Amino acid sequence: MFCRSLVLSFLALSVHSKPVQLANLQLPSTAAANKQAVVDLFSKSYAAYRQYAWGHDDLLPISESYSDGRNGWGSTMVDALDTMVRISFEKRLSTSQQSTSTSRGQMIRSICFETTIRYVGGLLSAYELSGKQYDVLVQKAEQLGEGMAYAWIGNNVLPYNAVNFTYPQTHHRNNILQTGIAAAGTLDLEWSRLSLYTNNDTYRKLAEGAMEHMIDMPTPLPGMPGQLIDPATGDPADSYVTWGGGSDSYFEYLIKYARLTNADDNYADAWLEAVDSSMKVLLETSTIDNWVYLADYDDNKRSFMLAHIWPALLVETGFLVCGKLANNDTIVDIGLKLTDACWNTYASTATGIGPEGFAYISKDGSYTGDSAPTTDEIQFYSQHGFYITEPDYILRPEVLESNFYAWRTTGDTKYLDNAASAIKSFQRYLPATVAYSGIDDVNNATSTKIDDMESFWFAEVLKYLYLTFDDPNNISLDDYVFNTECHPFKAPTAKSIYGTVV
Repeated sequence: MFCRSLVLSFLALSVHSKPVQLANLQLPSTAAANKQAVVDLFSKSYAAYRQYAWGHDDLLPISESYSDGRNGWGSTMVDALDTMVRISFEKRLSTSQQSTSTSRGQMIRSICFETTIRYVGGLLSAYELSGKQYDVLVQKAEQLGEGMAYAWIGNNVLPYNAVNFTYPQTHHRNNILQTGIAAAGTLDLEWSRLSLYTNNDTYRKLAEGAMEHMIDMPTPLPGMPGQLIDPATGDPADSYVTWGGGSDSYFEYLIKYARLTNADDNYADAWLEAVDSSMKVLLETSTIDNWVYLADYDDNKRSFMLAHIWPALLVETGFLVCGKLANNDTIVDIGLKLTDACWNTYASTATGIGPEGFAYISKDGSYTGDSAPTTDEIQFYSQHGFYITEPDYILRPEVLESNFYAWRTTGDTKYLDNAASAIKSFQRYLPATVAYSGIDDVNNATSTKIDDMESFWFAEVLKYLYLTFDDPNNISLDDYVFNTECHPFKAPTAKSIYGTVV
């Protein structure tokens, strides 16, 4: 384990913060039409959900049915609540909160990570944004928190990631003997807010205890834990370092929790240490067009395969938000270059939509842990600076999330153009029998469709697009912190310094 104090002394990370959002942002005249287009996407999607899947988790927009992969508690209903507040669908909000208050769903195995970010985050954010007028939203969140608290067994400082809500005291593990740093480290925002509104500090203490334990664990790279951990022992279970899924929101919540609570500098220090390691060890450029990426790392070897979920955590919470808070233009500049590389994966396909997975070639090679790129992949790479490894699109928000943060922090209207292009692509390529669906191949203009409309279509994709074209003073980045499912929480005035004074 590297000595954190020595690394931090070397970095001299204590800096004066400055506003995250650019002051006096002005929207062009075209913004209103684009915002209305997002409202229309939401309205059509939600009307279909109400008709064919009301009270269930996901709409199946091709077969006109539903699925209940999130316990049947109405994840779409809950995930969409605060988006409806923002779009001013008060009547729909009132109906949804009433349905949420009476729905119990399937009290079976619950994944704590998903239940926290979608349900607890969605309920408490909607409670705040609606003027704290619906107490039932807090009550419902508390019911979930009470069940998930059983994920901590005995004196364990780390939670298991699954709880059986029917028998929480005896069926907590559900044969999942390891968990990821993201699963255990993506609770602080929501659980601290739950403690605030229930006057029960247990939730905050549990979440903080897990995060602080992981900050202090031995790490393969300074500030960057391996992806898997053992809740029974509290020990690392592997050495795979990535900003991708399974690790991503652990890093995200380090700096977001520091900002939301103005918490101990330990959180900001840990985040900045991870950024420094990333710039020193993981930063790469493609051999074509010099697109900036960050590699994964395992057993002293880097790999160059990325996923759609990858960019947002690097760009928005990582390099843009923290770069601004840290008043560090180098970090911000890298964040903007990462944003451009992310958008290139959209701009390069036949549909104008980015793929689920992609890879690149750097001066250090093309190792991905999988087979070498094919002739067709090499040809695509030679034109675009990346090649597609997983061609589907499942309505993920991450590139649009990064694009939103880039607009709000720089005011560069190219990010508005990007968002407008995405709206047009969604209107053209995603319509299903009802509402909208993912597609199997983003590089095929006549691709087959995926019969599912995930709840994050409402919570993230449409909210980020709407906010991109909304008055920037609404949900300002200087006043709110978003959880990893795009549920905003009101933040206090920022501290003058984030990080240890050196």
